[in-house]
Amino acid sequence: MQSGKLPASLLQQLVLGQIRHRRPEVVVPARIGEDAAAIRFGPATPGELCVVTSDPITGASTDIGWLGVHVCCNDVGAMGAEPIGIQVVLLLPPATPEGWLQETIQRVQVACDSLNIDVLGGHTEVTDRVTEPVFIGTALGRVTSQQLVTTAGARPGDGLVVTKGIGLEGTAILAREASADLEGKVRAELLQAAQQFWNEISVVPEGRLAAGAGATAMHDVTEGGLYVAARELAAASGCCFRIWRDRLPIRPATAAICEALGLDPLGLVSSGCLLIAHPEPGRLVEQLTQAGIPAAHVGELLPDLADSPAPAEGGEGPCNAAVNALTLGEGQAGNAGAPALGVRKAQAGRGELILPDGRAVAWPVREEDELWRYWSSFRRV
Repeated sequence: MQSGKLPASLLQQLVLGQIRHRRPEVVVPARIGEDAAAIRFGPATPGELCVVTSDPITGASTDIGWLGVHVCCNDVGAMGAEPIGIQVVLLLPPATPEGWLQETIQRVQVACDSLNIDVLGGHTEVTDRVTEPVFIGTALGRVTSQQLVTTAGARPGDGLVVTKGIGLEGTAILAREASADLEGKVRAELLQAAQQFWNEISVVPEGRLAAGAGATAMHDVTEGGLYVAARELAAASGCCFRIWRDRLPIRPATAAICEALGLDPLGLVSSGCLLIAHPEPGRLVEQLTQAGIPAAHVGELLPDLADSPAPAEGGEGPCNAAVNALTLGEGQAGNAGAPALGVRKAQAGRGELILPDGRAVAWPVREEDELWRYWSSFRRV
């Protein structure tokens, strides 16, 4: 199998398709596009749910303690929940210095302090089965059933909002770990700015704000970048979508680093950026901005690409042409709890990218993150 996030088709075939759900306490089970599971434990706390998620750190080798805590807790925050604590598993090769472990745990604690959460426990093991340190975290949080937001709740007509900037995490990692390839190609001040993106990795504040402000769906933009996140959110909600390229917030440091390395920022891992569906995107952008969180209205969810209005100056576009011939699938599209009426099952998750000149092109179906592509194509030559 190819390195990186398992493609959705294989994930469904090899993993999710073999898992059975039998416990009524599981309110949001494992399914494609969901950032975490939600569990109701009983009458002791009526209306309150436990949110749980796990994530590894595999695309970075520096400061994985800080990054790992935030990446895990972002999945909790993307459901509108408050993180409470994290379990940390560290697998270390025998050559790992004791000082590295001490420093990593210190950074774990700094990240936990910033989120007001506890380290609940975990496991630390030295093993020759790994060649580099591996961080795996399991974060837990709490949320009321009224505040819970999944990836599958959006409806046609909702706007799509993104926070901060596209590619923040990947940009910060590359600025730290690809300095040899960037020297002389990217101005020093941009590299310094990119390294500071590390401090913007958390999406917990905007996740909780957006949930309270009426968000219908949210998705943490991680591996595969916006290309994957937009497709997963739309597919989970049984919708199609349209995004305007010139509305996307891509910071100068991200644009410069991606250009220097031949990477596409829309496919770059983007922790720190939250994708939000909301029926009043302008109002949400205003609320986020007032809270000190940059945000932009970048797109919209559609009932059907073939039946939606043609993009300005773009005609039908290749994406529309590709789906016009589709017939109705079996039943309606969408996940449990989020049927988008009138959407063809075969179309859910399809999208259009509107270029600055107004032309519409099909939203790319990509799985490999641009960061992984860099490691394989540039570092390992």
